[in-house]
Amino acid sequence: MNTQESTSAAPLLHKIPEACARLQVGRSTLYELIASGEIRAIKFGTATRIPESELQKVIAARMQVQA
Repeated sequence: MNTQESTSAAPLLHKIPEACARLQVGRSTLYELIASGEIRAIKFGTATRIPESELQKVIAARMQVQA
């Protein structure tokens, strides 16, 4: 039985540059979204991570506004 997870699945947490790439926005814009509360970030010491679910939430919200 194969118990390995698929390597093509999106990670649960993204580093800042990865989150920027997923949303196709710059670093400053991402930090503005975090500061405004539109995106929740998780801190691990000095490391900041963005949950995949937060990115999907922002994408879905932006799609509804444009529809």
